[in-house]
Amino acid sequence: MGRLWPLTLRGTGAVLLGLVCLVVAADRGVVELLYVAMLLFAVVAAAVVSLYAVRRADGLTRTVEPDVLTVGQEGQVTVRVSLRAAIASGQGMWRDTLSPGLAWRSPAEVAADGRRGGGAACGVFPALGSGLRGEAHTVDVDYRIVGTRRGVHTLGPLTVSSTDPFGVVRRTHVLSERTRVIVAPEVVDLPPLTNLPGEAGGSRHTSSNELGQGTDNLIPRAYAPGDSMRRIHWRASAHRDELMVRQEEQESTPAATVVLDLATGRFSPHAMRGTGLDDGFESALSACISIVARLVREGYTVTVTDSDGRALADPLEGGDLAAVETLGTSFATLVTRRDDHLADLAPLFTGGTSGPVVVIVGRFDAADAAALAPVAHHSSLPLLFAVSPVDDALPRAAAHGWRVASIPAGADLAPAWHQAVEREAGHVVA
Repeated sequence: MGRLWPLTLRGTGAVLLGLVCLVVAADRGVVELLYVAMLLFAVVAAAVVSLYAVRRADGLTRTVEPDVLTVGQEGQVTVRVSLRAAIASGQGMWRDTLSPGLAWRSPAEVAADGRRGGGAACGVFPALGSGLRGEAHTVDVDYRIVGTRRGVHTLGPLTVSSTDPFGVVRRTHVLSERTRVIVAPEVVDLPPLTNLPGEAGGSRHTSSNELGQGTDNLIPRAYAPGDSMRRIHWRASAHRDELMVRQEEQESTPAATVVLDLATGRFSPHAMRGTGLDDGFESALSACISIVARLVREGYTVTVTDSDGRALADPLEGGDLAAVETLGTSFATLVTRRDDHLADLAPLFTGGTSGPVVVIVGRFDAADAAALAPVAHHSSLPLLFAVSPVDDALPRAAAHGWRVASIPAGADLAPAWHQAVEREAGHVVA
């Protein structure tokens, strides 16, 4: 039966049967049928009163764990519904609306049908006992969702339909409270940078100034109370005729830069109109956040910028994985822009040699490879990832010193990252 018609099939049948009894009683003069009709109408009326007069919804609270999902990640939704009813009710159904970008399925089911979510989650709402004093009944409803599209999405409204104990009347409560759910770009667990300690400064390297290692310009300092006896430099102590200790190790935190090009012309126009609408841009965002996460785990202080040098986030300190989650949350609403500044990137890296520089672009052609050629010579580990490389653009960039890889939409990022990092400059990873 439709939502506007409160009676169930059983209730509708009772009303129709009562009407038939009235007609037959009036036509044939059978008084007993009149009593039957009145009894049926009384049952239906009592059921309507029990649901509509002495039952109301007090509201709901909805929680999502975790509070920020990534694309493809499952989340647990718990909805607590409060209802007041003086008379018992039978089982019903609940239905919670999901906006596009969220799906009420497992990740395997989402991947199998390729849909972007939407629709509703539903289930059986339990029967409620009578509350003679009208106390509130609290019912918890649990279900799982999957983030299928990056962006800010909503859950709700929730509808709860229930029937009277005889199953004659159905009432639907609409609880309009909505809950916001943030879906960040997918984070791929990338292989570690195993070869960087000797090539790009390492994750956290130390420089020890020790005497007797061919460094004539370094002099140990005098012993001070509290210094460890293991740090005494006996050769220098014998030479000075006093206790000398090796200078303290100096720890430095290397820096890395990740450049995410946001030019709309390098992706599709959909990437500027909303989140999760262009698969190529989503691939670039996932690569960006995944690479930042790996560099932060390696101990790098990572700066994330657009191609014009504009910072997309505060610098992320090495080991600060909470900052990576914050970056993912901010990327949930990121869209492209009309300006194209990739050709202006090279002047930002003039001067000395910096740590790893990672450039992530959409469309990439031979002119772009020539424009970025100087950057590779100012980085200890120049990495370039293109979503849509044109012709021989990547081999040209590799010839200029970049370690390059193609990351088309839907491709697995981890193998491309591993091969680009491990291979020498001049090789192209397809």
